[in-house]
Amino acid sequence: MLAANALPWTAYPLAAGFFQRDAQRLAQDLLGCVIRFKHPSGLWLSARIIETEAYYLAEKGSHSSLGYTEKRKALFMPGGTIYMYYARGKDSINFSAQGPGNAVLIKSGFPYFDQASPQALCLPQMQANNPPANPASGPRPKERLCAGQTLLCRSLGLTVPEWDAQAFDYQRLFVEDCGLLPSQIIRTRRLGIPQGRDEHLFYRFVDADFARFATQNPLRRGQLEGLDYTVIPSYEYA
Repeated sequence: MLAANALPWTAYPLAAGFFQRDAQRLAQDLLGCVIRFKHPSGLWLSARIIETEAYYLAEKGSHSSLGYTEKRKALFMPGGTIYMYYARGKDSINFSAQGPGNAVLIKSGFPYFDQASPQALCLPQMQANNPPANPASGPRPKERLCAGQTLLCRSLGLTVPEWDAQAFDYQRLFVEDCGLLPSQIIRTRRLGIPQGRDEHLFYRFVDADFARFATQNPLRRGQLEGLDYTVIPSYEYA
């Protein structure tokens, strides 16, 4: 827990040791946690993590499977190191997990408002950070602001040059345990994995309460439990 005078609220940031766990375990345990970022405006912009993907050095879908490079060094650093990269030219954020080359991609989130991040102030800032393609349509709806890995980063203001290969800075960027737990977790295949690169693995995890706001709803019509997704019982992660 941060000292009471360190922030304008009593925060419960995840310690570095939290990230020293298996990537799939970490991907599940991060659901319900809140990313906090202090925007240059002075506002703490926040998003609840609702969708994650696990990646391992030993499987073909990961960046680290392509080998160590200076750009990918964060994946080989201790758990909790921030790894950011460009997905189709836009910023995405990951956290390294236990073991070299293993990590969790934060696939999508949902704007989170509380005393630290009041909606009246923070929602307009997030909408300004992430305007719609057609300005005439008005501000991007709250439920779509963080509904994808690049939308999440844009809405919060997280960028590759500033945060790649960095540790958390509890005065500017951290992940907090706000006591939020999914009622169920949906486990399914990752998105955007090329054919032949272990695209079949069920390494994507979605908070069932927010499934319709994920990058792709795993519970959409036509999806079959046991074939397209599985439900993780609450006792396995509570």
